Amino acid sequence: MAAKSAYPSFPEMDFTKFFADFRMPGVDVNTLLSAQRRNMEALTNANRVAFEGMQAVAQRQAEILRQSMEEATKVASDLMANGTPEQRIAKQTEVMKVAMEKALANMRELSEMVSKSNSEAVNLINQRMTESLDEVKKAIDAAAKK
Repeated sequence: MAAKSAYPSFPEMDFTKFFADFRMPGVDVNTLLSAQRRNMEALTNANRVAFEGMQAVAQRQAEILRQSMEEATKVASDLMANGTPEQRIAKQTEVMKVAMEKALANMRELSEMVSKSNSEAVNLINQRMTESLDEVKKAIDAAAKK
């Protein structure tokens, strides 16, 4: 059995108690810790949004693959139907055209999904950065007035 360390691990640390002994004139440690907590919450939210977006993209890709396989099976059986070689070539050409158009539409859809997810995550971080800078400015103004 491993001996318990005299020092707490990082997740176990209570930073409020840790920084309470450090007295810096004009700096409210609780305000700094609160700001950092909100920063971490914003990052957590941004990561959640990005993760959920990537999950949605993966699900959509799986749907597209399933649909493509079903359509390919149907097209293969249709192409084996009776007809002249010219009719088969014309049918193959039409099938290829439709398949390319659908593939491009699917790529566009997936690209838009990724872009939207990334944009939402970045907006969360940008919003928190703006708030954080406003908080720093307020803290500096408050310290200067003291």
